[in-house]
Amino acid sequence: MTAILGIDIGGTFTDFFLCEDGRLRVYKRASTPDDPARGVLDGLAEMSVRPQQVVHGSTIATNAIIERKGARTALITTRGFRDVLLIGRQTRPRLYDLEPRRPIPLITDALRLEVDERLDHQGRLLQPLDPAQVEQLLDRATDEGVESLAVCLLFSFLDPRHERLVADAARRRGLLVSASHEVLPEHREYERTSTTVANAYVAPVMARYLSHLQEGLRQRGIGQLRVMASSGGSMGPTAAGRLPIRTAVSGPAAGVAGAFALAARAGIDHIITLDMGGTSTDVSLCPGRVLERDETQVGDLPIRGATVDVLSVGAGGGSIARLDAGGALRVGPESAAADPGPACYGRGHQPTVTDAQVVLGRIAPEHFLDGRMPIHPELSARALESLAVPFGNNIRHAADAVLRVANTNMERALRVVSVERGHDPRLFTLVAFGGTGPLHACDLARALRIPSVLVPSHPGVLSALGMATAPAIKELSATALLDLHPKESSERSDHSALLSLFGGLLHRGEDELRDDGFATADRVSQRFLEMRYRGQSYELSVPADSLAPASLLSSFHAAHLERYGHCDHARPVEVVSVRLKLTLPAPELPLESPPPAAGDPLLGQREVWFDGLQQTAVLERSRLRPGFRLEGPAVVVQMDATTAIPPGWRGSVDRWGNLMMEWSQS
Repeated sequence: MTAILGIDIGGTFTDFFLCEDGRLRVYKRASTPDDPARGVLDGLAEMSVRPQQVVHGSTIATNAIIERKGARTALITTRGFRDVLLIGRQTRPRLYDLEPRRPIPLITDALRLEVDERLDHQGRLLQPLDPAQVEQLLDRATDEGVESLAVCLLFSFLDPRHERLVADAARRRGLLVSASHEVLPEHREYERTSTTVANAYVAPVMARYLSHLQEGLRQRGIGQLRVMASSGGSMGPTAAGRLPIRTAVSGPAAGVAGAFALAARAGIDHIITLDMGGTSTDVSLCPGRVLERDETQVGDLPIRGATVDVLSVGAGGGSIARLDAGGALRVGPESAAADPGPACYGRGHQPTVTDAQVVLGRIAPEHFLDGRMPIHPELSARALESLAVPFGNNIRHAADAVLRVANTNMERALRVVSVERGHDPRLFTLVAFGGTGPLHACDLARALRIPSVLVPSHPGVLSALGMATAPAIKELSATALLDLHPKESSERSDHSALLSLFGGLLHRGEDELRDDGFATADRVSQRFLEMRYRGQSYELSVPADSLAPASLLSSFHAAHLERYGHCDHARPVEVVSVRLKLTLPAPELPLESPPPAAGDPLLGQREVWFDGLQQTAVLERSRLRPGFRLEGPAVVVQMDATTAIPPGWRGSVDRWGNLMMEWSQS
């Protein structure tokens, strides 16, 4: 059996999930922010493993954008459109801000260059491109020390001839090029430009990282590397280097995919995921399926492309607590991350959520990472003293307040993905994972009246599990701008046009999969149309099992009725773009939990704060057998996470090793 290793690099810890010869093995170590690949390679050495395949996800692209640490990048665009990145849309995220500030563009004013060329809205040539002018602009870019180039010309999604000329000229000079017809061949000028520029900005950073990682893996005899994508699937390193922006939320996407798969195996398909790590918390609602969206935000920038529908907030174990100028307690979004980390790690001094958990007794230092990482409770207590004055100089009261504020931030995010989207959280199960999620899950579930919580057998490395089990996926799109007509004379023309578009995407997608080393014989294709009523500004994604216009119109009206509560069969409908999703079968991994370890699961009693100090049972997770029942208050410890079970909650272990918890609502 092939050994597959999933690796998730987080802001604080790097997680490993290995399936080898039918056996599962998990590992966790501190991340190395200065060189993320070093943490991966060191972890492989510490585990003494040599898997045939590595599936890897990271926040390299996201961090480069948020921290503005990407490559020096230039943009070549059609004359008159150099300020698209500044103008943006009329959206106002802070409606009542008296002094709003626009996000600073990734490309400086001097490096947003214009070229004389023009196509019309149907892709017809109005003004030809002058190759000499292109060379002059490239001279200017290279003189400025540009490493990467974004090319985004008007209406190139209809005819990319001019973009190809610019891209070819730049590549001959050794520049990394991101052309919009290759990154996002769709309409909407601002989003297309923003996504293309972001891809160019992070491409050199990702290329260097992947080169370093691949070389390290080759030296260890590991030949195949796959990279997790934001869509919940994986891709080859060639595609990841060419389209690194598609990896922006790969970790959260893998966590949702892994959580849904484990919950579905346990007979639960309506879940809300809570992935709380050291830096952030990611939540997602799955009403019987993993939801996707076609746009996400990375550092206030819109990024178009298929993405698992995840909402992230700056609340994690490393979130820093402080008193603001008015004396109010704030928690996050700033994080102590892996270095220096929470005060209890011995390097930092600022109080964090993890320090609050240590002070309240919910984290047992001797069991943290199986004792491999020393935890210093006295340093947590000293850090919390800076917050204790408003709480009568009682550090436990201060720590409890820190957790309440952090929970409020996460509760708000859970309400956004459930209540504010018309879903009743009482009909769902909260699946808690990440190194910190199980510590907060019961309190959050009770706040939203969610009746049950599922904690997987390896919650701290669930995103890595999602990567190891992810199928290879290739997503492609093309602009259609096609009116659908129900009349028979027009149906044949519409059907032929759609067949031609999908045929071209299929041919390109299979070639790209083969270039990445994948066999395409068993690939499954799914077709989607982005449709809207004529005059609307936004589209609905409609599955296209059949390309017959009558069937497509019926599906669109039904989707519009479900989303908005109304539809209009008499109103003209248009197809804005088409999307093809090619999926290769996921590896069949045995996810059976190992047999429980021998011995009594009760390790002892300790004082833990649950609205006051209470004698609390401490249980070893690896010794909990299927059918084992427990009641709160209790703390369940394991290498990769700790689960807190407050009074009033009861739990049991199911046949898959999941810890299922419910609370008494009487």
